[in-house]
Amino acid sequence: MTPCGGSGTRVLHVIKGLGPGGAERLLVSLAGARPRREGSVDVAYLLPWKRHLVRELEEIGVATHLISGRMGMADPRWPVRLRKLVRTLQADVVHLHSPAVAAVARLTLRAMRHRPIIVSTEHNVWPSYGAATRWANAATQFLEDGTFAVSDQVVRSAGRFGERMETVLHGVPLASLARRGSGRAAAREALGLVEGDVLAVTVANLRDHKDYPSLFAAATIATAAEPRLRFVTIGQGPLEEQLRAELARTPLGDRFRMLGFHPDPAAVVAGADIFVLASIHEGLPIALLEAMALGVPPVATDVGGVPEVVVDGRDGVLVPPSRPDLLAAAIVDLAADAERRSGLARRAAERAGAFDIANAAAHLQLRYEALAAGRPARP
Repeated sequence: MTPCGGSGTRVLHVIKGLGPGGAERLLVSLAGARPRREGSVDVAYLLPWKRHLVRELEEIGVATHLISGRMGMADPRWPVRLRKLVRTLQADVVHLHSPAVAAVARLTLRAMRHRPIIVSTEHNVWPSYGAATRWANAATQFLEDGTFAVSDQVVRSAGRFGERMETVLHGVPLASLARRGSGRAAAREALGLVEGDVLAVTVANLRDHKDYPSLFAAATIATAAEPRLRFVTIGQGPLEEQLRAELARTPLGDRFRMLGFHPDPAAVVAGADIFVLASIHEGLPIALLEAMALGVPPVATDVGGVPEVVVDGRDGVLVPPSRPDLLAAAIVDLAADAERRSGLARRAAERAGAFDIANAAAHLQLRYEALAAGRPARP
C-alpha cells in the first residue's frame, strides 16, 4: 500500500455521477469539511450528463475528473482512465461511493502493482440495488480495505456482508446551514405565499423509491382537510414526465408545485413549516438532516436510517411507508398546531447537532491514516 506522504493523505473519491442526489451532496459536504492541511481531495465521476455539482466542488477547491466518455459506465475505457488518474494524483486512498462503480473499480485497483488503499461507503440498503449490482458488490467487497455504511440499517440490510462494515454517521455542514435560518421570509416571498399558508416541502429525486404517488395522494387528502396547506417539491430524475402528468390528474392545482432541479434546496426549505418524506426505502437521507438543521420538523416514513435520526413524537413524526392516509393525517395535525410544530422544530435542530459532517470527515481521516499504517480496518 502507498503510505501517506508528508503533505497529508491524498484521497480520490469515485462516484457514478455528480447530480443533485443525496450521496452526491454528501460527498460535496464531506470534501468541503476536510481540512486542507490533511491532504488533497479529488473527485472522479463517470456520467457526463450528471455534473450539477461540479462547479460547487471546484469552488471549494476540489478538482473533478470525468473518466468516461458519452457512454458513461458502459464506456470500456473508464477503468483504465481510473488507474491512470490514481497514478497521476499519487492517491493514497480511493474512496468509492457507488456499488456498481465499486465492483469494477475494486478489481481494477487491486491489480495495480503499487495500489492505493481501497474503501467504500454504502449509501443505501442492499434490497434497493438491482440483483446484478447486489451480486457484483458482494462478490468484490472482500477486495477492499474498509467498508463504511451511513446507518446501522444499511449494515443490517447487507446480511453477512454487513459484518465487515463500520457505521459512520454522516451528516450536513451545520455551521453553514445555521446561517440559512434567517432566510425564511425571503423563501416564502419567492414562492408567493401569503400570511397563514402552511408550507410542506419535500426534497427528493424523482425515482420510484421516493414514492411520489403516495405523496400526491397524501397531499390531496391533507389539503381537503386543511386548505391552508401548500406543497412544494425539489428534485429531478427519470420519472419527471410521468410524475408531472400524474400530478396534473389530481385536484391539487397550484396547491402543489414541483420545482424540479434547484441549485440551492436549503434556500427553499428555510421557508417551510413541515418537511415531508414519503420514501419506501432510504439509507440516511441528507435532505432530512438538512431540514432538521434548519429547524423544520419532519413528517417521514419509518424506513432505512430515518428512525436512527428521528424519534417519533420527540423531534418529528414517523409513519409507515405506502400509507398516504397516515402521512396526510400527520401533516394535517402539524399544520393545525403551531405550538407543536415549534416544539418539534426546536428539538429537530438540537438532534441535527449530532450529525455535523465535520465529525464524519475527521473520523474518516483517522480511518485512512490507520489503514495506511497497516492497522486493522475496524477500531
